[in-house]
Amino acid sequence: MNKIKINTEIIKLDAFLKWAAIVSSGSEAKLYIQDGLVKVNNEICTQRGKKLKIGDVVSFEDSDFEII
Repeated sequence: MNKIKINTEIIKLDAFLKWAAIVSSGSEAKLYIQDGLVKVNNEICTQRGKKLKIGDVVSFEDSDFEII
């Protein structure tokens, strides 16, 4: 599992995907999220503005990213 440190209390899902370099742009993040390809805490998430906090796990393409 990859551990990604954030510098704020919360971060939105689309911003996290960019922060962690999982995607290269916000529009790319939006497409993956809308297509149901991103999971948050093992549940498909289609809300790009979903607020994530420390301890949440984002899954994309067989990789997991824990927010620390």
